[in-house]
Amino acid sequence: MSLFAIGDLHLHYQSVLKAPGQLHERVWKNHEEKFRSNCAKQITEEDTLVLVGDHSWGKNLPECEQDLQYICDLPGRKILTRGNHDMFWDAKKTAQLNKLYQPRLTFLQDSYETYRDYALVGTKGFTFEGPFYLDRRGRIVGWDEEAEVHARKLVDRELQRLRKSFELAKADGYQKFIMFLHYPPTNILEERSGFTDMAEEYGASQVIYAHCHGESRFHDSIQGEYRGRTYHLVSGDYLRWKPLRVVE
Repeated sequence: MSLFAIGDLHLHYQSVLKAPGQLHERVWKNHEEKFRSNCAKQITEEDTLVLVGDHSWGKNLPECEQDLQYICDLPGRKILTRGNHDMFWDAKKTAQLNKLYQPRLTFLQDSYETYRDYALVGTKGFTFEGPFYLDRRGRIVGWDEEAEVHARKLVDRELQRLRKSFELAKADGYQKFIMFLHYPPTNILEERSGFTDMAEEYGASQVIYAHCHGESRFHDSIQGEYRGRTYHLVSGDYLRWKPLRVVE
C-alpha cells in the first residue's frame, strides 16, 4: 500500500482547450493516455493517489463530468485538492461534491484524510506571482504593490483553511502530517512563507505542490530538503506523467 501524488492534469474532454503549452508542447501530446498507462503500471487498488489541483478546464460541473469520470476510473483511492483553474469546485460546496462522488473520489477542503498513521491536510494555497518589473539584465527591480496586497489577503485565507485542517487532525490524535498545496509554498522572492512556517509548526514531514508547469517554472519554489521538511513539485509535465510515490 503506497501513497502517490501528482497535479495539473488539465483535462478537457468536454471543454475548449486554449492553453498554449498544452496545444503545442510535446510533453502534453496524448498526456491523458500516458498518465492512464503509468497509473496502471504503478498504482494498485490498495494505493492512494492525491491529485493536487487543476483537474479540469471545465467552467462548471457539467463540463467536467467526463474529466472526473476519467479520474474515477484510475486505480486506487483518489483524493483531490483545489487548483486555481478548478472553476467547477466552490470551496463552500465541497460537501455537495463529496456527496455526489464518494466513495469514488474524495474532495479535500477544510478537513483531512488519513493514510496509515498520517493525516493528509491540504488546501489550494496562494502565492504572489507578480507582475514583476525587470531591468535590462532580467533582474527584478520592483513589482505591482497593489496586486501584492490582494495576494496577501488570499494567502491569509488559505493559511486559515490549512490551520483548520491541521487542528482537526491534531484534535483527533494525529501527530504525523503530509501537507498538500496546489500553489507552490513560496514565490521566487521568498525563502520562506506562512506555508513553510506552518509546515514546521505542525511538523509536516513533506510538502507536496504543483502549479509550476512549463520548464521555465520548474524551479520557482523549494525542492528537496529544507529546514527539516522535504518539498516535492508534482506538476504532471514535470513528472512526465508518472505519479510520485510519496510514501511506500
